[in-house]
Amino acid sequence: MALFLSFVRVFSIVITIIMSHFGQFDARTSLNVLSFGAKPNGMVDSVKAFSDAWDAACGVADSVVIYVPKGRYLVSGEVRFEGESCRSREITLRIDGTLIGPQDYNLLGKKENWFSFSGVHNVTILGGSFDAKGTTLWNCKANGYNCPEGATTLRFMDSYDVKIKGVLSLNSQLFHIAINRCRNIKIEDVRIIAPDESPNTDGIHIQLSTDIEVQNASIKTGDDCISIGPGTKNLMVDGITCGPGHGISIGSLAKSTEEQGVENVTVKRAVFVRTDNGLRIKSWPRHSNGFVERVRFLGALMVNVSYPILIDQNYCPGDSSCPSQESGIKINDVIYSGIKGTSATKVAIKMDCSEQVPCTGIRMQAINLNYYGEAAETSCTNVSGKQLGLVTPSGCV
Repeated sequence: MALFLSFVRVFSIVITIIMSHFGQFDARTSLNVLSFGAKPNGMVDSVKAFSDAWDAACGVADSVVIYVPKGRYLVSGEVRFEGESCRSREITLRIDGTLIGPQDYNLLGKKENWFSFSGVHNVTILGGSFDAKGTTLWNCKANGYNCPEGATTLRFMDSYDVKIKGVLSLNSQLFHIAINRCRNIKIEDVRIIAPDESPNTDGIHIQLSTDIEVQNASIKTGDDCISIGPGTKNLMVDGITCGPGHGISIGSLAKSTEEQGVENVTVKRAVFVRTDNGLRIKSWPRHSNGFVERVRFLGALMVNVSYPILIDQNYCPGDSSCPSQESGIKINDVIYSGIKGTSATKVAIKMDCSEQVPCTGIRMQAINLNYYGEAAETSCTNVSGKQLGLVTPSGCV
C-alpha cells in the first residue's frame, strides 16, 4: 500500500511538471487585443481596443494577461487604464508589438498622457515598443509656432506594486515615463531613445513617490535621463547608462515655497557619455521648505561630461524672470564616492550653494576626474563637509 501511494505521488509530480511545461497549469486568463478589434497594420486606430481589453481584464477576479502580438498598432489618442473598479488579482500587459502615435502631433499633443495608469496595483508592463512620433511636435516648438505642450508616453499615478520591464520608448513628445504619487514601483531593462535636441523629453521622472527601483536602463534623450522631484523617498538607481541628455538630476526644487523633501536616494554604477551634467542637484533661487538629505552617489564613470558633479542652487534656465532670493532648499548628508572619468569643461566639480542655507555634510572620496588629460578644477561656495583619501580635483570640502 505504501509503495502504491509513493507511486501515486511520483506520478502526480510528473504530470504536474508536464502540464506546467505546456501551460496547462497557468491559471491566468489571456486576452488578445486582436479579439477586441486591434489591427497590427499600423493604420487602424486601436485606442478603443486597448481600453476594452483593459475593462475586460478588470472584470476577471483572477490573474489576467493582456496580450499584444507582433505588429504595428496605431494608437492615436490617450488610453486610460483605471484601477478603481478592477477586480483582478494582477494584470500583465505583455507586448510583443510596437505601439505608434499619430503623425498629427495635435491628436496626442493636447493630451497630458498617451498611456496613463491611475489607481492600479499588481500590474506589470512586459516588453513592447512605444513610438510616440514626437519629431513633428519638437519641430513645431523649435519654429516658435503655437504648439501644444505634448503628452507623456507612460504615466503612473496613485498606484503601487507595479513593474515595468523590457520596454522601449522612442521619441516621446514629452516625458517618456513618469511616476507620480506611487509606491513600490520597479523599472528594469528599459531603453529610452530621443535625440539630444528634443525638448523636455526626460527619460524617467519621479516625484511624490516612495520605494522606487530603476535598474539596468539605457537612456538617450534631450533632457534629464532621470529627474527626481519633490517628495521622492527611498529611491534606488542602479546600472544606468545616460547620454545624450542632462544627466541624473535631483530637482529642480523650490518651484514653490511649500514642497516636500527628497531623501534616501542612492545612485550607483552609472555611466554618463557626453552629457551636459553627470550627478546634479538643482534648485531655484527661491525661499522653500524643501530639502535634500541622505543621498549616495556611488561608482560613476564620466566620459566627456560638461559638469560631472554639480550642485546649482541658483538654477534658472534662460535667465529670464529669475527669482532674486536665496534658495531655501537645505542640502545635507550627500556622499560622492568612486567617481572617475573626464570632464568636458575645466571645472569638473561645481557646488554653488545657498548662503542662507549652506550645503552641509558633503563627503567626497575616491574621486578622479580630469580635463582632457590635464588637471581639472573645482568651484565651490557655501559648502562644508569632509574629504577622504584621493579626491582629484580637490578643494571643495
